[in-house]
Amino acid sequence: MRRIALLALLSLVSGQAASKKIVLVAGSASHGPGEHEFNAGIILLDKCLRQNKGVETVMVKGGWPADESVFDGAASIVFYLDGGENSPLIQAGRLAKLGKLMALGVGMACIHYAVEIPKDKGGPELLQWIGGYYERPYSTNPHNTAKMSQASPKHPISRGWKSFELRDEWYYKIRFDPTDTRVTPILTTLLPKDAPIKETVAWAREREDGGRGFGFTGAHFHSNWGNPDFRTLVLNAILWTAKIEVPKKGAKNEIKADELTQDFDPKPRKK
Repeated sequence: MRRIALLALLSLVSGQAASKKIVLVAGSASHGPGEHEFNAGIILLDKCLRQNKGVETVMVKGGWPADESVFDGAASIVFYLDGGENSPLIQAGRLAKLGKLMALGVGMACIHYAVEIPKDKGGPELLQWIGGYYERPYSTNPHNTAKMSQASPKHPISRGWKSFELRDEWYYKIRFDPTDTRVTPILTTLLPKDAPIKETVAWAREREDGGRGFGFTGAHFHSNWGNPDFRTLVLNAILWTAKIEVPKKGAKNEIKADELTQDFDPKPRKK
């Protein structure tokens, strides 16, 4: 009996030790109802991530954490928030804070607006940390219904989902370093429609420091989280950045239809 109890205890301790912490940072209210629903999106991602083994999640809602110790021990950090000149990532010495975390091999995933950052403040860092970024005025962001194609079917992020067609504010003409062999396209599309060329709208990077980065330009519309292929792609990528084995059939991510209309931020309705 003692032997069985000891084995059970060791198994429990081993399971706890194997779990990895993923910090999900949601931005403050932005855009109209159903658009840039950062808090609601992070809540869905959190629910889905916790369906997978070896995952410990921490949610930070409404912007940059007041207590940055939340990042301590993180295997990966996910940012789903406003970017550009007001990006929370570039305020108050935060690039330096993130740089220290990245040097430790912490993963990073930037979703939608979080991939936009000034080219002279944050651009070089995102090139290093996730492999690419949205650069004004070089990059572009019209709303499009477009077919999204798997670019690297053998990559772990590509497990368990197929190419899909969806309307979103797909950012393209992303700024990449053309000499960087560590960047892998994950999702490509043909845009603009009047002069289509292949554009990368989701990508992964294995960094020199051992960390992993991921960029995804979709997720303007909250309803798109209801597409299982879209959802699986992003969840796979988050697991991958945390160095958690992506299941062969993709990350588990069951949600109910009514959950797609919950937890929205209070916003004025469009006129």
